[in-house]
Amino acid sequence: MFGYISPVLSGLSEAEKNRYRALYCGVCHSLSERYGQAARLTLSNDMTFLALLLHSLYEPESKLCPARCGVHPLKAHPYEQSRLIDYAADMNLLLSYYKAVDQVMDEGGSSGRIMEKKLRPSFEKVKVLFPEQSGAVRSALEEIWRLEKTADPDPDTLCNLSGRMLGAVFVPYPKDLWASTLYGVGESLGRFVYWMDAVDDLEADRKKRRFNPLNAFYGRTDDREFVHQTLELLIAEAAERFEILPLETDLNLLRNIIYGGVWQRYHQMEKKRTKKAQAGKEDQDAQQ
Repeated sequence: MFGYISPVLSGLSEAEKNRYRALYCGVCHSLSERYGQAARLTLSNDMTFLALLLHSLYEPESKLCPARCGVHPLKAHPYEQSRLIDYAADMNLLLSYYKAVDQVMDEGGSSGRIMEKKLRPSFEKVKVLFPEQSGAVRSALEEIWRLEKTADPDPDTLCNLSGRMLGAVFVPYPKDLWASTLYGVGESLGRFVYWMDAVDDLEADRKKRRFNPLNAFYGRTDDREFVHQTLELLIAEAAERFEILPLETDLNLLRNIIYGGVWQRYHQMEKKRTKKAQAGKEDQDAQQ
């Protein structure tokens, strides 16, 4: 659910890198101040993107503050504070809690249960602050869990439910003029992340005989082309909706993420797959 929406650092200026770090650290500090040190373990690039997007759209009052922390113990570094950074931190906590619950539902085990227990008090606070967002995430996940227990769940339905979750999270002000467009950006990104996560987990899921929406396509001669085209279509929808928003601040940084950064994990997976296939071919040739 996390980790795919991040910038291509090599494509950013030094000023843009510093800007991104200030927002990233801002979300981290907000998590710590609002929910304690354990909440910092949930920090994701995905919600830093949300903070950047909302800052660019709404231009809230904010301030830069210097601070040391466990990651930067020797030298104070700047981090940004604002109500929308706090919102991104709240949504980060909400999604992280349900990620832990989902892990327990899928795999059982102690790690998911421990994290769910640690985050539960903070989750209860977020649920009170943002009942619409938390309710939407909960209802979508419950439907996903129900469908995944059926004999033949429809991948498109599951993908759309994942989109509903992120769509709800992307809307801090449900009655705002830009609420529907923000929802569309989040919804499309949520669907993209769902398929990307399926690609990422496919081999492990097949080994453990777990459900994966790509199981039905595994082994087809055009399976890689199908996956790539599906991801291209989904991110194109997100980009189309993103470009509707009247954004100026951090626009190059945001475009760096939505047009390039979201593909980084996919390129890593493809490189690894190609290398593995080449090694297998070389072993086969050596045995002949």
